[in-house]
Amino acid sequence: QVQLEESGGGLVQAGDSTRLSCVVSGRTYTSHGIGWFRQAPGKEREFVAAVPLNGRDPYYGDSVKGRFTIAFDNAKNTVYLQMNSLKLEDTAVYYCGVSGQSYYYPSRKAFDFGSWGQGTQVTVSS
Repeated sequence: QVQLEESGGGLVQAGDSTRLSCVVSGRTYTSHGIGWFRQAPGKEREFVAAVPLNGRDPYYGDSVKGRFTIAFDNAKNTVYLQMNSLKLEDTAVYYCGVSGQSYYYPSRKAFDFGSWGQGTQVTVSS
């Protein structure tokens, strides 16, 4: 069983940067990738970024491409999400999840990920 725990985030101003972390523990040998999703109140969970567990060929959602960077540190079993040039619309709860059995590269569907962490709130203010 895989456990994920997110940290980071908080209240930041528009245009600023912050970094989220997600520590992965447990059995990941059946997983192929790990991703970040976000969910704002009243909205569906939205794909942000994902990366295979070998750390190569990350891919991003259109709304964050060029501003966010995902990276997986295999030695620390931690995936990071560096968030730059934050916008008001980036406000959401951010979740990390590992790929499930239905996953295929480069899926952007929340259905293809699981073992979600508890989430961490990012609030961007003007």
